[in-house]
Amino acid sequence: MFSTSITSEQFLKAIIETIQMVGVSLFVGSLLGVPLGILLVITRPGGVLENKALYTGLNPVINIIRSLPFIILLVAIIPLTRAIVNTSIGTSAAIVPLIIYIAPYIARLVENSLLEVNPGILEAAEAMGATPLQVIWYFLLPEAIGSLILSLTTATIGLIGATAMAGTVGGGGVGDLAIVYGYQRFDKFVMFATVIILIILVQGIQSLGNTLARKIRRY
Repeated sequence: MFSTSITSEQFLKAIIETIQMVGVSLFVGSLLGVPLGILLVITRPGGVLENKALYTGLNPVINIIRSLPFIILLVAIIPLTRAIVNTSIGTSAAIVPLIIYIAPYIARLVENSLLEVNPGILEAAEAMGATPLQVIWYFLLPEAIGSLILSLTTATIGLIGATAMAGTVGGGGVGDLAIVYGYQRFDKFVMFATVIILIILVQGIQSLGNTLARKIRRY
């Protein structure tokens, strides 16, 4: 059970690759997904910048991308991945589909968080003469900050799961270790260790997100 063919250096390298994939994908995905989520809220019917054409065009595109399971998306965009990073395997190649996967996911989470804000607050802001940009920046986002933190926490955990799936096509990281050594070479210790590592990562991130959201909501 505890005999294995891999070294601690390989484990460390896999963990670093997973953190790298999650970190880069979350950063770029947030840069895309957060503005998209805000657009969905402010351009929807009754929004502060209602725009039926933009909302009608943006909403189904996000739904289409979100409807694809990550493993299918991963394989489907291999030509695009190869065109961007000149390879279809490895950590850098996995980051491309991870960004495409997480951006619309974050957009939906942000949309849900912003829609939880009491409409009365926005109405009061407009009654005070606040511009749409001021309503968004000084009222909408601050009121939803606790929920937004929890949404990004959920997105991060989703990314960890996606990076594990990226291992099925040589994406690197802990998932790749589990597939190549744990599954294909029947290394039970590797499989057990990767499960423990993923549990620790998820629990740590969820606890951090809960703590930050709780502290912010107190102010």
